[in-house]
Amino acid sequence: MALTVSVETPLQDDIRDMVAKLNAHLKPLSPPEFQFQLTVEQMAGADATVFVARDAAGTAVAMGSLKVHDETTGEVKRMFCEPDLRGRGLGRSILDAIEARARETGLQRLVLETGATPGFEPAWALYERGGFTVCPAVLDYPDSEYSRFYEKSL
Repeated sequence: MALTVSVETPLQDDIRDMVAKLNAHLKPLSPPEFQFQLTVEQMAGADATVFVARDAAGTAVAMGSLKVHDETTGEVKRMFCEPDLRGRGLGRSILDAIEARARETGLQRLVLETGATPGFEPAWALYERGGFTVCPAVLDYPDSEYSRFYEKSL
């Protein structure tokens, strides 16, 4: 599949649609108080960079973002791939772009929070194949049975 990954504003209808699909997918997997979702407006903030994968027709098919917390730590947020295209390396392409940007900006560590309940296994596999390792709770996330945390030293 011909694919381009680039930095884009999340304030576009197709990206808003992907965020809505991601939220709908996540909603039944964890209690609402353990879902830490950035809104599209938060994703458009100066501390976040959104990466969008588009196919040859220009259709947005995957996304993810890098949220910078301080001069050394960045967080992977809002990873999503269209369900019918999963397993084709799109998530890895987005994750690679996030890591490259983190390195370019001098970050030393990437962290992330994802769900710990059934349904998150593909996310765990993606992050682990990308060199992330399970770690204790990061940033200001509560440690709970609904969250799994990962980190990667850059």
